[in-house]
Order: sequence, then C-alpha cells, then structure tokens
Amino acid sequence: MTERIDQMRARIAEIDDLISRADMMRDQQKYRELMKERARLAEVVATFDETQSLAVSLHDTEALLEGETDPELRQLIEEELGQLKERFIRIEEKLKTLVMPRDPFADKAVIMEIRAGTGGEEAALFAADLYRMYSRYADSRRWTLEVMSMSETELGGIKEIIFSISGEAAYERLRYESGVHRVQRVPATESSGRIHTSAVTVAVLPEMEETEIEIKPDDLRIDVMRASGPGGQSVNTTDSAVRITHLPTGIVVHCQDEKSQIKNKAKALRILRARLYELEDQKRQAARSAERRSQVGTGDRSERIRTYNFPQNRLTDHRIDLTLYKLDLVMEGDIDELLDALVAWGKQQAFESEGHALA
Repeated sequence: MTERIDQMRARIAEIDDLISRADMMRDQQKYRELMKERARLAEVVATFDETQSLAVSLHDTEALLEGETDPELRQLIEEELGQLKERFIRIEEKLKTLVMPRDPFADKAVIMEIRAGTGGEEAALFAADLYRMYSRYADSRRWTLEVMSMSETELGGIKEIIFSISGEAAYERLRYESGVHRVQRVPATESSGRIHTSAVTVAVLPEMEETEIEIKPDDLRIDVMRASGPGGQSVNTTDSAVRITHLPTGIVVHCQDEKSQIKNKAKALRILRARLYELEDQKRQAARSAERRSQVGTGDRSERIRTYNFPQNRLTDHRIDLTLYKLDLVMEGDIDELLDALVAWGKQQAFESEGHALA
C-alpha cells in the first residue's frame, strides 16, 4: 500500500507541474481531466495519511494506558482509546473503498426513467416527488439536468418522466437508484387518514455515445405525429412528436416535449441507445453464473430496493440494511449519506465478485 501511495504522490506532483504550464490553459478539456484526476488521488493520499496518524495516536494512547495506575485517568484514557479505534476503523474502510478500481462509466451522463406503478394517483404524485428529489440533488452538485419526455396527471403527478443528468460521477452515484421505490403515507386525496402503500419504478441507464452503440438506419421505423397533452398553440398544430421503433428488439421510444421534430428525434435516439445498452448488459449478466449475478445484481428495475415511510420520517434501503430517520431532508435532495453508502457497498460487491470469478 505504501508503495502505491508513493506513486500517487509522484503523480500529483507531475500533475501540478503540468497544470502550471502556460500552454495547458489553452486546452481546457485536458486541464479539467487533470484536475479531476488530481482531486481523486489527493483524497486517497489524504485518507492514507489520516490512517497513519491515527495508528500513531492509537499506539501512544495504548502505551499511556499501560503505564497509568490512577483509576479515573485510566477510564478517561480508555474512553479516548475507544473513540480512536472507532475512527480508525471508519477511515480504514473509506481507504479500502477509495483504492478499489473505479467504474470506467463512473463519470458518464445518465438517463433516468421514473414511472408511477401501483397506487394510482398517489403513485404519480410520489413519482413527481422523486423527480423533485433528484433534481434538487443535481442542483446541489452543479450537475446539468434535461427533461427529455414527461407525461403528467391533472393533479400534478407524473405518470412517466425521462430525463438526463450529466456531471462528475453522475453514473457512479446514481446507478444504484434502479428498482422499485415503495412509499407509505397518507395521500393528499385520502380523507380518512389511512396510510396507503404505493410504488414507483426507477431505471438508471448510462448515456451512450453514437460510437459506442451502433444503430443501423434500416433497423428503425420513425413515425411523426401531432403532439398531445398540455401545451400551447404550437403543440396543438405542429406535427413534432416522434416515435422510433427499433425493429430487431421491438423497443419503442416516444418524444414530444420539444416543438422541433429534429430535437425530438435526437432525444429519442439518445434514449434508444441507452436502452439498447441496457438490453446488451442484461444479456451479459444472464450469461454469468447464478452466484455472480446474486452478488452484483443491483440494476434490476423490478427489485424493491427502498421504502419511504412518511409517518415515521423513515427511509430504509433494503439492500444495505440502512435506515435513516430524516426522510423530510432526503426528499429535499439531501441524499449524499445514502448514496455514499451505496457506492461503497457497490464497490465492495464488485471487488468480492471479481475475487470469486478468479477463484
């Protein structure tokens, strides 16, 4: 580990030299890539240094305890020693997570699809709440969010919404949101105060470039139609809605949010590429052993992953047995604690899975 950390320190020094050069500022993309790499390396090095410092403190405190005979002082030292051990374990686990190989898709943009499931209007209202939660979280991280398609209800709920989020570590942090999100609360439409259980399905797909997923024009049927639903006069009079059918797979994508037919087609193709990648990824997963699938199967959109219990202000993620009693803050976009735990769990799962695969 020490040798690896020394290599990281050397790379940080090398990056510092590169970004200090005058010609580097002319290549903004390269500059941003180097700064991201430096930030990741610096976090690993700083965490390693913290473990080393804590190890020294632990050693000194244990030595102090051995030489102390006063009962009151021993009790104080033991309490401090316990706190140091807890902190050391926590920082050491963080270091293990940081040094694990990073997903090559980590910084990819994502296409998220939220659909109301069982629960009627209440499910649609919760779908709108989830979209608001993710949009607020995206704002807090200065990510870019773009709505690609949306179908609303008369009461302000969302039957279905498809949107993209782009920014640093977008896929890495959001990928584990795929699955069924269950909500337990008293609906606004419920007069008797009974708690209802509804469900919303979320899918998170990495957005693929044209060069990564090949789509043959002959495999597409493109239909143009008049947009429907709420909107201004242009929506009602312009044949701008686009429906693309991928003939080999039967996947159908419909976009009508833009007034421009060209823009709707471009958005539909982006969604189609993401769904085609998902289809291929599912085939790859299915080809692996049942043991491996059980270890890394985290993207199944039919799997119940989380429960939002509003009466108890409680959120429970069933995959990692994490319960938070701050659902009010979570729904405002405060989901870093949850996502940090999921990212760490995902890396550990992948690490253990690779170990089993090599065994």
